Amino acid sequence: MKPTTKLFRLDLRGVKCPLNWARSKVRLEQMQRGEMLELVLDDPRALRDIPQAAEAEGYSVVAVESHNGVCYLTIEK
Repeated sequence: MKPTTKLFRLDLRGVKCPLNWARSKVRLEQMQRGEMLELVLDDPRALRDIPQAAEAEGYSVVAVESHNGVCYLTIEK
């Protein structure tokens, strides 16, 4: 990530699929091209479903990590 790239964080712990993707998509639509959105999720389905949905919409999934039951997805608009 470039030092000038804006990174936004959206904490969606407790939000289940597909609502977590719907909220993520709304936030992504408000962002500028090249900005990053880090999602914090605890729904296991999100780790599979959100990257697929994001790429289908034309976004780039930059990173996917999981620590102690919490998933971190970074998406570039």
